Amino acid sequence: MTRRLLVVEDSKPIATVIKQIAQSLKYEVVIATSLAQVEELLSVDTDFFAATIDFALPDAHDGEAIACVLSHGIPGVVMTGKMDEDTRQKILAQPVIDYIPKENSQAFLYLKRILHWQITNSDNAILVVDDSSSARNHVVELLKRRNFSVFTANNGVQALEKLAQHKNIKMVITDLEMPEMDGIELTNEIRKKYSREQLAVIGISGASNGIHSARFIKNGADDFLRKPFCPEEFYCRITQNIESLNNIAKIQHAANTDYLTDLANRRAFFRSAEQRINEYINKKVPYCLAMLDIDFFKKINDQYGHDAGDQVLKVLALYMRKHFGSGLTARLGGEEFAVLLHGIDTDNLYNRLDDFRREIAVANIPIGEHHLSTSVSLGVVFSSDEPLSKQMSEADHALYLAKENGRNQIMIAGGEEH
Repeated sequence: MTRRLLVVEDSKPIATVIKQIAQSLKYEVVIATSLAQVEELLSVDTDFFAATIDFALPDAHDGEAIACVLSHGIPGVVMTGKMDEDTRQKILAQPVIDYIPKENSQAFLYLKRILHWQITNSDNAILVVDDSSSARNHVVELLKRRNFSVFTANNGVQALEKLAQHKNIKMVITDLEMPEMDGIELTNEIRKKYSREQLAVIGISGASNGIHSARFIKNGADDFLRKPFCPEEFYCRITQNIESLNNIAKIQHAANTDYLTDLANRRAFFRSAEQRINEYINKKVPYCLAMLDIDFFKKINDQYGHDAGDQVLKVLALYMRKHFGSGLTARLGGEEFAVLLHGIDTDNLYNRLDDFRREIAVANIPIGEHHLSTSVSLGVVFSSDEPLSKQMSEADHALYLAKENGRNQIMIAGGEEH
């Protein structure tokens, strides 16, 4: 998807910097240098994802371009060289994304963050909880300027229902004073089900009593805003908490994922496999646990180099995703992988493993100017009620026998090769 950015700026050096920033984020950039040019352009073309708007132009000294751009439904970031309070209030009185003083290079770094957020915020859903429709709509309008996905609820009971329905909600913004279940009670209930790593909570109250902020925080909220709040403070609090959640998610992904293949790593596999196997056993769902590795992998590294070996590992991971998309796949280390699958019956599970084995055996893997072929050996355990460590040991022994017996085959634990 191509996102177009309208850059309204009469300074050629500044327009060039903004263009470079936007292009680094994959925006397609259109530049206008005057209000007259903006009006002419928007009379025939309004298909812009966002705009940066210079406050003062040669033919618009007092921010007239802002209203012009916003009137066409284009979200706008105002760039201004003026720093006085009247200018700030004039800008904030309009539904802009934000304004950025042109003070130093930090202004452009902040602009890059805003343009990035406009792209990514749609992935972050926020639930707004308030029994006052006017207060609720005000918060929703602020969030939609920043391109967030927004859900609403009138009270805490409805909010818990919405959270159960929409798993992509990352933040709850809740008022304190509500019927049925107030904001403090809601926050307490949320924390019984969702950790701070999963969901952020921001409390809001118009009460003058300062104790409410402490009550919210002590009951599990991450932040607090007192009504009436200014949009700048609101956006800073929202962004800071969303960024914290996203950073935690990145850290958790890195901790649980193999850096080369992007499959689960050994630790993540053991944790998830144990949980899934217990569910399969309780529900009497047929499953299998297989360990596999690449045949003669050392020869690939020796003959073609470690970069080629890495490429083979990545390709194998792609085939694993293709064949075992609904299963749990992992790189345990080196050229050794594991997969946990559930299916209709043992034959169905075996055939899926064998389809994978046969496709690897006939694949030509591009390595620079060359193509190489390889194969995999597998050891598999079917629907065992043994502990995971025991099953892994049995599958590993079956894998050893498959390699001893000639490779490119599946050996069933306690059974025959195939």
